[in-house]
Amino acid sequence: MDTVLRSATREVVIGENRPFCIIGERINPTGRKLFSEQLRRGDLSRIEIDVAQQVAGGAMVLDVNMGAPLADEKELMVAAVKLIQGLTDLPLCIDSSIIEVLDAGLATYQGKALVNSVTAEDERLASILPLVKTYGAAVIALPNDEEEIPEDPQKRLELARKIIDVATGRYGIPVTDIVIDPLAMPVGADTTLVGKTLETIELLRAEFGVNTTLGASNVSFGMPDRHTIGATFLPMAIRSGLTSAIMDARAPQIVRSVQAADLLTDRDPWGAAWIAAHRAQQAAAQQAADAQGAT
Repeated sequence: MDTVLRSATREVVIGENRPFCIIGERINPTGRKLFSEQLRRGDLSRIEIDVAQQVAGGAMVLDVNMGAPLADEKELMVAAVKLIQGLTDLPLCIDSSIIEVLDAGLATYQGKALVNSVTAEDERLASILPLVKTYGAAVIALPNDEEEIPEDPQKRLELARKIIDVATGRYGIPVTDIVIDPLAMPVGADTTLVGKTLETIELLRAEFGVNTTLGASNVSFGMPDRHTIGATFLPMAIRSGLTSAIMDARAPQIVRSVQAADLLTDRDPWGAAWIAAHRAQQAAAQQAADAQGAT
């Protein structure tokens, strides 16, 4: 099952037999005090750096969140989407908890976006899914509701079924445009939670065949040496059936682990992408060395 995303000129496909889709997480003010202050002043210059770094790192889609406290998120989202689409042809993931911001971002975007996100709460389904349908977007769905963020993988599966049934049955959204987030929780809070996330991914693949994504950085939150944790977790999740992740595309250790997982799970025929990425890495290192030697 393939989920197709588009910019004005480029198509990216998320699917089980496709290269793992790296969704760059960086364009988000959460935990970034300076970036939040810049956004409150209407200064979007940092976005240009974030885009360049993530594209260079191997991002295939870029998540865009403009939720800086005390800022006009709707106005910023419109400006950011326009700016980013002028800088790169990568498809975008429009990320907000505010309906008006999602609407404005989708209305501005040229192409088929990914919406981040909807939950199984009735109110959220009724407000977000019509936008997804109207704009022909795809959507990330989280299997939690008004009552809880369930730990039990079977409960997560039930809530995923509810979202899929409502999206396809009531709103006519193709199941291929629904990407389920199996809920990655911090391993530092409970070391059994990663196993439950992996089990959820396997259940979702077996039951629905849908594509999946998650916030990869959530797993290592609060722990030291986060990149090593992320670089170990993602290949495990890929083996369980994960097809994309919102992750730090600037971290070579994590990106290379994903590329290696593609190679080892036969998503990279003949290792062509692995070899090309290695050569690009070597060329960049040589270029940097030459530049240093010239100074």
